[in-house]
Amino acid sequence: MIITRHISLDNDCIEKMEPYVEKHKGNFSAAIREIIDRAGNYNSFKNLSAIDNSLLKWMLNEIDGMLIPDSVLDELIDPGLINSIGKLEESLNNRFHELEWDINLSLKYDNDINPSDVLIEVRGAPQKIKFAACILSQYMVKNSLGNTPLEIRSVYTQDGCIKIELSRSDRKGALDSLTSNFGGMNGVIGAIKSRPSFWKAVVNGHLLSNYNMVTVHRNYFEDLLAGKIPMGEITIEALAKKPIQEIPLIEMLSLIKEVYETSRVADRVEIDRENIILFHNYRNNEVIEKLKKSLVTLLEANGHLYDAKSTANMIVLTHRPDVGIKINEIVSNLKVSNSRVDQNLIMFMAFLKGLKNIPDIPVSLTALGRRIGISLMQEYERENSIENWELQNFQKALEIIDSKLHRVSEWKIEGKNLIYTVKKCNIVTEGDTFDTYVCHTIRETFKGAVGYAFGNKAELDIKKLLSHGDNCCEVLIRVQ
Repeated sequence: MIITRHISLDNDCIEKMEPYVEKHKGNFSAAIREIIDRAGNYNSFKNLSAIDNSLLKWMLNEIDGMLIPDSVLDELIDPGLINSIGKLEESLNNRFHELEWDINLSLKYDNDINPSDVLIEVRGAPQKIKFAACILSQYMVKNSLGNTPLEIRSVYTQDGCIKIELSRSDRKGALDSLTSNFGGMNGVIGAIKSRPSFWKAVVNGHLLSNYNMVTVHRNYFEDLLAGKIPMGEITIEALAKKPIQEIPLIEMLSLIKEVYETSRVADRVEIDRENIILFHNYRNNEVIEKLKKSLVTLLEANGHLYDAKSTANMIVLTHRPDVGIKINEIVSNLKVSNSRVDQNLIMFMAFLKGLKNIPDIPVSLTALGRRIGISLMQEYERENSIENWELQNFQKALEIIDSKLHRVSEWKIEGKNLIYTVKKCNIVTEGDTFDTYVCHTIRETFKGAVGYAFGNKAELDIKKLLSHGDNCCEVLIRVQ
C-alpha cells in the first residue's frame, strides 16, 4: 500500500538529501526510501552500545588487522558524505557521541569537496580509536578511488591519539596502503577460511611437533630429493615481488631471516650489519654443509660474496666485498683483445694466478669461479649468435676455452650424454705442485658454464678427479 503525504523540508534537509536524489536520477521517492532504510541500519549500529563492555573489547581485539566488508562499511557510514569532509566529520562525531564511545574525531583538509591532503586525528580509548581510525581510513580510500584516490601516507599513535595522513595517489597505491596499515590479517584470514581443513592440519602439525616441522617450497624440496643444493629464491622473489638480482642487500638479509625462520629451516637468524648468524639444531654434518652452501649460493645470486663457517649449532656468513676489490686490482691493468671471450679468459687466468695473494679463500672464491663460468658462456653466446644451447655447441665452446687455457681434453657424445675428460691441466699443476684451490675454482667455473647453458635440465656426475689422485678428470653431463 502506498500512502501519499505532504511534508515540508527546510533548505538544510534538502541539501543533505541531494546525494540520494542524484543517485536515483531525480526520483525523490526512491531517495526517501533509501534514507529510511539507512536509518534502520543506523539504529542497528546504535544498538552496539548495548553490548557488554568486556564483550565489545574482545570483539574489537579479534578484528584487529582486518578490514570490514565494503557492504558493511556502506551501512555504517553514508557514502554520500564523501562529498563534504566537514559534514563527514560532524556526522561521525555525532554517531560516536550517541554510542557513548567517548571518541573525538578531527579532520583537517585543504578542500572540503575534493581534498588532496587530509589529516585524521582520533582521540579516546585505544581499542575504540583504532577501530574508528580503521573504518574511517577504509571509507576515505574506498570512496575516493573514482576520481582522486587518497593513499595513507602515515599512521602515528601516541597517548590515546591516532593520526593518519592521506594524500593523493593512484588506485594501487591507495589500496596497498590500506592493506599494509589496517588490513594485515585480511589475506591470512581469507586463506584460512577458504581451506580450513588444510590450515587446521598444518597448525596442529606444528603444535604437536613443538614447531619442529619444516615448510618449504615444492621446488626446494625437489632439489633436496635430487641431491642438489636448494636455494629458496622462489619464495624470496615472491615476497620481494622482484627478481633476486634487484633486491638490495639489506632487504635480502631481512627476507632470508623471515623465510628461514618461518619455514623452520633454521631455529633463529640474526643479522649483524651485513653478516648473518644462523642457529640450527641439525646433527648431520652433510646437512649442515648443504645448508651453508645453499645460503652462500643464494647470496651469490643476489650479487654478493660471502664466506661461511660452521660450528655445532651455528653457521656464520661473513660478507667479503674485499674479494671483489682484489679481483679488480688483478685485472685492472690487463690489455684486452677485441673478443670479449678472450678478455674474460685473460681475466680468468689473472684471477687464478692471483689466488695465492688473497687470504682466507674458500667459499667466496669458488662462487667467483661460477660467476666467471657464466660470464664466459654469455660472451661466447653473444659472439656466436647462439639462441639455444645443445651438447654440440657447448662442446665447441669448451674446446675453444680449453685450448686457450692450455688444457688437454677429450669429448664424447652418447645420445643425450656428454663425457668430458681432462687429460692434462697446466693451470692447477705448476712443476710438481698441485694447487687444490685453483682446481676447485676451475670445477666451479665449469659448473657455472653448465648451469648457464642448460639450467636445471643438466646433471653432473663426476667420475674422476685429479685432486683425488686419479690420472685425469672425467665428468658425465646428462641433459634431459
